[in-house]
This record gives sequence, C-alpha cells and structure tokens, in this order.
Amino acid sequence: MATRRPLLREPGAPRWATAVPASGDAPVHCRVAGLIAPEIRFEVALPSAWNGRLYMFGNGGYAGEALDAPARVTTMKRALSRGFATAQTNTGHDGAREPLGTFAADPQKFLDYAFRAVHVTALTARRILQSYYDGALRHSYFDGCSTGGRQGLISAQRFPDDFDGIVVGAPVLDFSGTMISYAAGQRALAASPIPASKLKTLSEAVYAKCDAADGLKDGLIDDPRRCHFDPTADLPRCAADVDGETCFTAGQVDALAAIYRGVTRNGETFFPGWPVGAEAGWTPWFVSGQAPQPIQAAFGETFFRNMAFGRPNASYDWKTFDVNADLDKVQSARSALDATDPDLSRFKARGGKIVSYYGWADPALNPLMGVRYYESVMQRVGAPTADFYRLFMVPGMFHCGGGVGPSTFDAFTPLVEWVEKGTAPSTIIASRIVDGKVVRTRPLCPYPQVAKYKEAGSIDEAASFTCAAPERVPSSRP
Repeated sequence: MATRRPLLREPGAPRWATAVPASGDAPVHCRVAGLIAPEIRFEVALPSAWNGRLYMFGNGGYAGEALDAPARVTTMKRALSRGFATAQTNTGHDGAREPLGTFAADPQKFLDYAFRAVHVTALTARRILQSYYDGALRHSYFDGCSTGGRQGLISAQRFPDDFDGIVVGAPVLDFSGTMISYAAGQRALAASPIPASKLKTLSEAVYAKCDAADGLKDGLIDDPRRCHFDPTADLPRCAADVDGETCFTAGQVDALAAIYRGVTRNGETFFPGWPVGAEAGWTPWFVSGQAPQPIQAAFGETFFRNMAFGRPNASYDWKTFDVNADLDKVQSARSALDATDPDLSRFKARGGKIVSYYGWADPALNPLMGVRYYESVMQRVGAPTADFYRLFMVPGMFHCGGGVGPSTFDAFTPLVEWVEKGTAPSTIIASRIVDGKVVRTRPLCPYPQVAKYKEAGSIDEAASFTCAAPERVPSSRP
C-alpha cells in the first residue's frame, strides 16, 4: 500500500508525497500533491527511472476534474511508463462542488481557469523536479485537447518559456466566440427543433452531396469547404410543411441554414458557420437525445450566466445575447479566456514547437477555428510558420477522436522527435479501428496539404495516398 510522507508546509510547497509501487505498466514513482492559493490543486508524479522530461496534460470542458479520475490516471500511467515525470491540475476549482462555470462567481477562480493555473502548476512542477532529481530537466511538454488545446495555445502565447513542445488538439481557442455561436445555434433550434432521429437523414444527404467533392467517394469529406451544401435545395422537404420522420420543414431548414451560415456582426462574419460532415455526431451537442438539454445549451448558458459579464446573473436569458449590441460587455472575459493572439514570436524564438490537430467533423468545436487561427499565424509569420507550428486536419474525426474516419493516431511522439532531433512531422498515420481491428489507415498531412489518392491500391491503406498541395486552398473566411 502507498504511504504518505508529509512535506514542509511552506507557501506553495507540496502538501504530501506518496510512494507508489509499480502496477501494470506504471513504474515505481513518487506522487506529490499540493495546493496553490487559492484552490489550484496539482499533482506531480516522479518515476524512479526518469528520462529527463516533463509531461503535463490538460483538461476538458470547464475542468475541475478529480486528479485521480480514471481517465487522468490512465494518461499519467502511460506517460510514466515511458519515463516522463507528469504534472496536472484541476485549474483551481472542484467541478463536483462547482459544476460547469459556476466557479467563476469567484473572480480569482475564473482567472485561474482561464490561464493562470496551468502556468503556476508548470512552474511548481519544475521546482519539484529540480529538488527531487539530481539531473536537470531536459525538455518540458504539454499535451491537451479541447480545453486542453486552448491551454496549450495560451501557454505558447503568454508563457512561452513553460514548454518546449505542445500538442494542441481541437482547441476551443475562440472560447467566447464559440459560446456566442452556441447561443445563436440553440436559438435557431429552439424556434424549429430538429429531433435526434432526423440526424441520420441529414447526415446521409450531406455525404451524398459532398463525399466525392475531393475526387474520391470513400465515406469521408476531406475538406468540407469544397462542398456547398444548401439545406434548402439538398434536403427532402415535408409535404405541405407537415413535419415527418424523414423530411424537413421550412423552419427546420431555416435553422440549419443559420447554423451553417454562422454568426454575423454588422454585416460581417464574426464566427464561422459550422462545416458539414459532423451531423452524425450532433447528439448530444446540438440536440439533446436523452439528456435534459444539449451540451451546447448547458455550456453556453453557464458561460453567459457566470463568466461573460464579470458578475453572475442566474436569471440571464442567454439566448437573447445580441452580438451587435452586447459584444463590448464581454470584452473582459474574452481577454482572459481566448487564445486567438497570432503572435507566437517569443515561442518561436526560443525554439518551441507545436503539433496541432482538429477533426474536420468535430461536432463540439468548430474546426474552422483551428484553420483560421493557423492562417492568421501564417499571415503574420509567413512560410517559416511550418518551421515551428504544424496543423493536421483529420477528415471524419469527431471531437478529439472517434467519428467516421481514421481517428487513432500519435501526435505526441512526432512532437518529441521535432523538439529533440529537429525532424519535423511530414505526415502522421491515422487508423480507423472497429471492434479492435484496424480497418483503414490514412496519412494526415500538414495544412494546407491534403492526402491525395495515387490512383492505385486500396483506399483503405495509407500507402495508397501521398501528401500534396491542393489545387486550390478553399477560403476559411466568407
């Protein structure tokens, strides 16, 4: 059984340390847990056979996870088995006691979640490693998806010395814009609800129109910007506008058009419309299925009631938010939360590297966020962007994994190779696994390259494809 050894109660010092025996793939290690004021819980795991590297992993949603949650323990053990010391944080609140965004009633907890907790945990982890090991820390890494992806980008933008390499998965980098988009979409669906039972019909219509737009009918939409799906013309309409199981009313078509169109402000696109291809995964994000409300509604509501305006307002009707009239009122929240700054010059100058990925069929977060941000960095830096930052778009992948395409891949090992050996990833092989068997592999290519079929070989084999520049890069900014 693990034993605890109390440590000195200095300000910011660990509260306790536990000697943990080997178990499964996880080696013997020392687990150090502590609290950084006011309520940032952190944990650092120190393997006996250390490889000189730190691996910190991010959070999801509104964070506040228990640090011993099964998924987090699995991630920690996987890194420990490779010799990494690990670090993690709950970002400053307990999600069980303060669910969703309710913790933001405390301004400091809001800032800790927004950006501070990851930074101070990284600094604390470095101090612990320096004290525990004789050897120096060689390299530090961060790996996260969704909220974790946003945390990674904020680290590169605001605290460029914290990590040498960062995996940025499906980042909710425009946090405020995402919530404003949720409000607009849920407002449209509230006016004309679309039941979950109709999503199959919607998805089939989308793929019938768009699957072959890349020149290969393979059940994947390689780049949804290449296909113009018009719900008015491309969906089966209900006779006499009487709702039915496999048809769409005029109101439902209008709701879909609003979702695909995006949010406009003063006549210009403020937040992009949702790309087609994710409809099969809209439950429980856009529509609720069996849940009391869709995740978009739950996340959007808690943002506007607890974070957006600086002080909580539990009665605020979040669906009434007017981006034309009210945007300035949420500027403080945007400044704290959003990771949209394209200036990565300090991170680049110190030799930092970013490997980012986004599922083209992400139903939770709009993948055009990732594309537009990468393009904004390219516009600022130019061709050298690829020397330190590469984005890999994943056709058919849902949020952080899953979906209808190859979505199992390792983005972290190529990052380590890039940081430590200077070998930039020219491709990443993704697999689709069904019932434990690999049924398809496909190369993921650094944006704007795409996987091109060689006109020979199985379309289920990565070797039948090569990464090449597209004939035309579709616009991400209507």
